[in-house]
Amino acid sequence: MPDSYLLGIDLGAGSLKASLISPDGGIVAEAAAPVTTQIRHFGWAEQDPGEWVAALCQAVRAVVVGIDPGEIAGIGISAGAHIPVLTDAAGAVLRPAIMWSDQRAAAQAAALHEKAGARIIATSLNRVNPTWTLAMLAWLFEHEPEVMRQAKRLYLAKDFLRHCLTGGWETDYSDAVGALLADDETKNWSPELAGLIGLDMAILPPIVPAEQVVGGVTAAAAARTGLKPGTKVICGSNDTTVEFFGVGGNAPGIGGVKLATAGVLFLATQGKAVHPPISCYPHILPGLYYTATGTNSCASAHRWVRDLMFEQGGFAAMDALASAAPRGAGGLLFHPYLQGERAPYWDPLLRADFIGMTMAHGKPHFARAVYEGIAFSIRDLLGAARDLGLDFSTIRLMGGGARSACWRQIIADVTGLVIERTEAGDASFGAALLAGVGVGLFASPQEAVARAVRLRDVTVPNQEASTFYDQLFGLYKEAQAALAGINHRLHALTQG
Repeated sequence: MPDSYLLGIDLGAGSLKASLISPDGGIVAEAAAPVTTQIRHFGWAEQDPGEWVAALCQAVRAVVVGIDPGEIAGIGISAGAHIPVLTDAAGAVLRPAIMWSDQRAAAQAAALHEKAGARIIATSLNRVNPTWTLAMLAWLFEHEPEVMRQAKRLYLAKDFLRHCLTGGWETDYSDAVGALLADDETKNWSPELAGLIGLDMAILPPIVPAEQVVGGVTAAAAARTGLKPGTKVICGSNDTTVEFFGVGGNAPGIGGVKLATAGVLFLATQGKAVHPPISCYPHILPGLYYTATGTNSCASAHRWVRDLMFEQGGFAAMDALASAAPRGAGGLLFHPYLQGERAPYWDPLLRADFIGMTMAHGKPHFARAVYEGIAFSIRDLLGAARDLGLDFSTIRLMGGGARSACWRQIIADVTGLVIERTEAGDASFGAALLAGVGVGLFASPQEAVARAVRLRDVTVPNQEASTFYDQLFGLYKEAQAALAGINHRLHALTQG
């Protein structure tokens, strides 16, 4: 057992990643496979669950090459919260999965809030908006009633992937809260919230602890993935829950910033901290919760600009150019609202922009403006959280964007916070650690963090830069407010 491996699998918005780790937190192997998002209409975002499964098989096969798969002690899986997969009586997927970034259910969310907003918050800790599964299902009942009539099982994204490994049907409480269908008093599904949309409770899976072993890899799944039949698989949880756990966010006051497809700000709290529209989720550790508030476009905005302007050299070239550009990007501002925006505006009709362009601007300025604009968006989240009385003692940075030293320094300077980065800082690592708890390699979640999570570096804000960014952030906010109405009119003219 001491020489065993742990396997973590995480489904992100743009790719599925598998990480094979040792019990001391060392990365043995990593692999990723892409997944695609279909945008059939403005504000929509969907993915094919069948593509998820193909990506899982590809990534897992790559990481188990060269090892004895029988030495994998346990497997943990995570994925984005809120994402429903509906299957019929034969187990067939009925439609593409609606992603957390999808904004189609704005009208349904508004109607649910008007009808029962206070009860929804009191029961499942959060205010309904288009991000939540409850609103998505309300949209489906209204626009695709035949799908809902045929639906016999609802899986959340990580649960569907795990089902393809084990054949089981379970979820954890944090993902149930993420569906906005849970009751925090009973720690189970809420008949009252399901009743708001006429949802049959029979399609909801049993709720078990995130670290509980719920089955083993089937022979068919083993043949597709290279895993050993019978390898233990835990329930797992959503990506934010396991990722925050995996960077050591396990004490009140520890915060986190995630630079992934979305930009997310976390804070661990003792007991639930309900501050809608900031989200509140149960933590892995009993008695702890964490708040989470996010922007829609972070690494996705970064990737979009890279694909348009920096095809030669990719991210590395873009990062080098951003590092060489002057602070403030020569007066070029970027608002990253490429898919509308969640916090702190909750406005699906906001649009992205570059403001202040001149003939003097080149690619380095655009690269720098993207980094700074996303950092300003994170500062917007931080300001809204502080206005609600939330206090941050330490910030741990996670996600793919954390690899950029330039971006880390910009975030420290823009927010004024000391930024810590751990050796491993993504959801697949956190999922693997949690699997170690479930199979007994670690006696507790606290022991898993103590043994396997190590600090890599610390980025301290530069006071001169922070003073400059305070002024530039003021202009960023003024421009956002001035353009919001124009964004709405553009939408009405071209999409109405």
